[in-house]
Amino acid sequence: MTREAREAPQRCVEQLRLNAVLMRGAGRRLRELAPPFAATLARGSSDQAAAFAKFLLETHGQMPTLSHAPSIGSLYRATSPRFRGVPLIAISQSGRSPDLLAAAEDARAQGAIIVAVVNDAASPLAELAEIVIPVHAGAETSVAATKSFVCTLVALTHLVAEWSEDAALLAALKTTGDVLAAAAEADWSAALEPLRAASEMLVIGRGPTLPIAGEAALKLKETSGLHAEAFSIAEVAHGPMTLVGRGDPVLALAPLDVARTGLAERLADFAARGATVIAAGHAEDVTAAQLVLPSRTDVHPVLGAIAQIQSFYGLANALSLARGHDPDSPPHLNKVTRTL
Repeated sequence: MTREAREAPQRCVEQLRLNAVLMRGAGRRLRELAPPFAATLARGSSDQAAAFAKFLLETHGQMPTLSHAPSIGSLYRATSPRFRGVPLIAISQSGRSPDLLAAAEDARAQGAIIVAVVNDAASPLAELAEIVIPVHAGAETSVAATKSFVCTLVALTHLVAEWSEDAALLAALKTTGDVLAAAAEADWSAALEPLRAASEMLVIGRGPTLPIAGEAALKLKETSGLHAEAFSIAEVAHGPMTLVGRGDPVLALAPLDVARTGLAERLADFAARGATVIAAGHAEDVTAAQLVLPSRTDVHPVLGAIAQIQSFYGLANALSLARGHDPDSPPHLNKVTRTL
């Protein structure tokens, strides 16, 4: 897991180079298509990437985006005819999960434009897509996805930047290698001690970091057997906050954009409850944290969010080992999940 996660920065640099012409063409085609909305299709870590795509499309492309549940197409065969001419962004590392394939086929039958974001460009999902975006992560043997997730986020960012012709986002992508390399070297091991014996915790984010919080919580469950739940910084006050008491860990993955609003006050509320607040973000936002994790804040907010999960993976691997687990082969899980 550690080795594969550390490959991500260079894999992303290579991906941006290899996909440059493809992405320009895909962006142009999607602009010409001018759909009324877009949709995503994914499960697991890929569904966190799909939530990241939704954030990007709605904030940078002003494109309403819905999450299309795989079972609507795979079990109910009830995909709406309103999907005609709508891009359905199907995200899968393997491109072989039966439910995603069935849902994508059902959507295509209704006239949806299938955009496959996959690590395996020769997979069945890629074969049925009209637009194929390979993430070029290379072989990934650890059951816990790391480099494929980071590469997928970069590919989605590249697609949306070209689709929306966002000059600032396109310029920021040129810094991807440096930003992610620095994130891979960031030492988050100080969080090991408060998390080693934890039985449950919250991971919070907002805007571009909410899907990152979702992926982090998923990895904590998957690799450390730690019941971690992800919530929006805004949403957590609507009930979940009552679950947090003295000594309970809260990991805050702070956004670098306007979604920072209210974060400092929220973390102060957690600290007042006696929670152990661990945070990464702007210094002025995390003053209530007992532990501040090293992270760059002088970067584009989208890249800053991707950098957070790059740094987190090192912590996740170390925590799994510290808790007596095998991060490369979690129990009851397989690399390709076969559900319908």
